[in-house]
Amino acid sequence: MSRPRIVIVGAGFAGYRTARTLSRLMRHKADVTLLNPTDYFLYLPLLPQVAAGILEPRRVSVSLSGTLPHVRLVLGEADSVDLDGQSVHYTDPEGGGGTLAYDRLVLAVGSVNKLLPIPGVAEYAHGFRGLPEALYLRDHVTRQVELAATADDPKSCAARCTFVVVGAGYTGTEVAAHGQMYTDAQVRRHPLRHGMQPRWMLLDIAPRVLPEMDERLSRTADRVLRQRGVEVRMGTSVKEATPGGVLLTDGEFVDTRTLVWCVGVRPDPLVESTGQPLERGRLLVDPHLQVPGRPEVFACGDAAAVPDLNNPGTYTPMTAQHAWRHGKVAAQNVAASLGVGERRTYRHRDLGFVVDLGGTKAAANPLGVPLPGPLAGAVTRGYHLAAMPGNRVRVAADWLLDSVLPRQAVQLGLVRSWSVPLDTSSPELARVPGGPEPRETAPAGSGPGAATAADTAPQGAAPPGHTTEPARNQPGGGPARNHPGGEPAKSKPGGVPAKNQAGGGPAKGRPGGEPAKGQLVSESAGDQPGRETAKNQPGGEPAKNQPGGEPAKNQPGGEPAKNQPGGEPAKGQPVSEPGEELGGGESAEPPGPVKRRPDIPAEGDS
Repeated sequence: MSRPRIVIVGAGFAGYRTARTLSRLMRHKADVTLLNPTDYFLYLPLLPQVAAGILEPRRVSVSLSGTLPHVRLVLGEADSVDLDGQSVHYTDPEGGGGTLAYDRLVLAVGSVNKLLPIPGVAEYAHGFRGLPEALYLRDHVTRQVELAATADDPKSCAARCTFVVVGAGYTGTEVAAHGQMYTDAQVRRHPLRHGMQPRWMLLDIAPRVLPEMDERLSRTADRVLRQRGVEVRMGTSVKEATPGGVLLTDGEFVDTRTLVWCVGVRPDPLVESTGQPLERGRLLVDPHLQVPGRPEVFACGDAAAVPDLNNPGTYTPMTAQHAWRHGKVAAQNVAASLGVGERRTYRHRDLGFVVDLGGTKAAANPLGVPLPGPLAGAVTRGYHLAAMPGNRVRVAADWLLDSVLPRQAVQLGLVRSWSVPLDTSSPELARVPGGPEPRETAPAGSGPGAATAADTAPQGAAPPGHTTEPARNQPGGGPARNHPGGEPAKSKPGGVPAKNQAGGGPAKGRPGGEPAKGQLVSESAGDQPGRETAKNQPGGEPAKNQPGGEPAKNQPGGEPAKNQPGGEPAKGQPVSEPGEELGGGESAEPPGPVKRRPDIPAEGDS
């Protein structure tokens, strides 16, 4: 008799924990298969330290095959789920297709960057959800400081040394805190001309930093940021991103080449394609994490709306802490459905949170006990070491080396701007030339959970960009004209214009990056959690988990490539409409990871 087949889609916090628990419970009793685009589990809470050069990328990447015995790893991105046929269709890293049949399915596809209908953001901002984005930001920030050091024009120097982070939640706060320390260290070793200093700005429409935290610890984080030199602007967000910088909701225009988007997350669009009931873009499940009417299908993590039995009528937040514990309960209930063990309902106890502010500074609230200062810093790092499922010694070694040696500020050049678009359903993968075509899906403005401009409007103010006319640089609007450097972009090989651009024309340069040949199209926004239908969102919904796509135009970079504005045009290429240009081993059971994201990023993650 053949053994039952269990397929797990996604290896984030929920999927990884599900696979690890099932590898123990169902050893030699079932065939467990894990479908994931990468061969590692990414420990997201330490990603800001990768961008700041404290940790090497492999330190936060835990090998799946090395830590999941008795689990078969299949590399690929799920395209669709056939619930009636009990199969998952996927695309492998080289563009080939495949199908996995299952007797039990666990959907743990996680979440992606949340987009808001703000003109220019989809084209000119970068998210912070995957390793490629962290590597790109590290290179980009290093490059801007190095270029500023040789700039003769004080205005250009100031723009390159200005870094804008939108969203004062956990991720945005840590990115700004670590980023300020990183650039300050660069400038101390190699002073800039004109006495210029790096300027980091943290924006949010919320009234205070880290609004999800206790107010006392929020004040601690705010004080540390300001002492470091971070310009904290609460009650303010971005109204429009332009070639030379960003227009703020208070009317100020900030010259910058860097816009980091940390405004929250939305469930992976794959869950909508299942056709099952959703709650703000998340798949509805019962307290046993089963999909109603589909006893063979389970869902957990950010993609699942799990009833919060401690607060009836609500659902558990989209946090790493909950996702980690969802995974264990989902695995136990999958095993119980196959006759191993008993079913369990999901109940939780809040373990608190930690926010690393760099150096010895942190804000922490473990088990509800507020800890400021160096003690919080020690507890924060100890907690991360305990929560990581691997690489603990290597992480501790990097922390030790960082405390005694200067960081190396060098560009690796591994990730280009066009390969990490903001509007992608696969932030864990960098786009590559010649990759598979993205799958067409529903428009971004459709479906439950789509965002509106009200998500970024200060209280009592009209939503920025709220209009019945299509936003600039958004599909459905006419192409922007008469912009600086408005030389028509040349069509890329294949003659297919980039998607998600105004009037169907290719997008032009984004702030401060290096354009390259053969750039790929970014995927469109899909559903946003907990919002009304989005207006002026770019393009159609993103293709589900496709590595690659059609060529995009003029993505951020420093040196223009051929076929880019300011670069040498390729011969024989047709001219399109001008667009708007933008100048070890399995470890002991760790405690659940700390909270990283609020449930509904409305105020704290604007």
